[in-house]
Amino acid sequence: MNSSAISSSIVFPVVLSFLITAVIGPVVIPFLRRLKVGQTVRDEGPQAHLKKNGTPTMGGIMILFSIVVTSLFYVRDYPNIIPILFLTLGFGLIGFLDDYIKVVLKRSMGLKVWQKMVLQFAVTGVFAYYLTHYTDVSLAMRIPFWEGHYLDFGVLNIPILFFIVIGTVNGTNFTDGLDGLASSVTVVVAAFFAVVAIGLGSGTAPISCAVIGALLGFLLFNVYPASVFMGDTGSLALGGYVAAAAYMMQMPIFIAIIGFIYLIEVVSVILQVGYFKLTHGKRIFRMAPIHHHFELCGWSETRVVAVFSIITGLLCLVALLGI
Repeated sequence: MNSSAISSSIVFPVVLSFLITAVIGPVVIPFLRRLKVGQTVRDEGPQAHLKKNGTPTMGGIMILFSIVVTSLFYVRDYPNIIPILFLTLGFGLIGFLDDYIKVVLKRSMGLKVWQKMVLQFAVTGVFAYYLTHYTDVSLAMRIPFWEGHYLDFGVLNIPILFFIVIGTVNGTNFTDGLDGLASSVTVVVAAFFAVVAIGLGSGTAPISCAVIGALLGFLLFNVYPASVFMGDTGSLALGGYVAAAAYMMQMPIFIAIIGFIYLIEVVSVILQVGYFKLTHGKRIFRMAPIHHHFELCGWSETRVVAVFSIITGLLCLVALLGI
């Protein structure tokens, strides 16, 4: 790849996306504050989080706007970013609707569980249809550390796609619980996908670079102490991006490596709830998702974010060796 191509498809989307997020932040955040779009912190959570009550949420619209605008410059020349952009935007809109109902309409539960699942299945279904009918991307999955070998489940590929996509999206959603955590972890994952996209020539690098820039810009406002939270608008959108980017490069199995933090977050919730019910009130962790467990063990928010991000970075390096 020559220097001109590097600038246009790699450097430019990072810079543009970063600038968009950085510029609109000082406009969007006061607007959200005026709308009283504030976060409500659970009383049973870590006591240190109670001071976050009222911090504007729905900041994910900044991330989503930046990614969409930047990606539109590349849709024509890089058609493989279309399904990634669709899944990112689709889940982002589901998150926006959920946030809007919770914090603007003041209905604490947001979308009902069945409503959220129907919408998630619908968006995933459209993605699966587009992937199988309008791209030449196979649903066979690269096997880590076994070059040239793929895992193909045949007729089960579509059900597995639904499981992986929805699981990844909700794992990313659970990760969004500390200032800068989901942003920091996902920017490392996006950097991994950008590097792999360049190496494989998959034609998806621009959108991964746009995600990198958007998250770096968002972190200006989201690092501890955060002046805005991304809400479900951002976390669901990022989950959609991770799942779609993985599928466009036949790498969904790699999510278990690079997205280990997402995985352990959702598994910790499942284990906690299951054990609580089985034992009639006992707990495995002090609190789930697991980032809260470490907080209640005495870790600061910044330490949890740093450690989880470092783990993700190391696992991304391991995953690079497995391609």
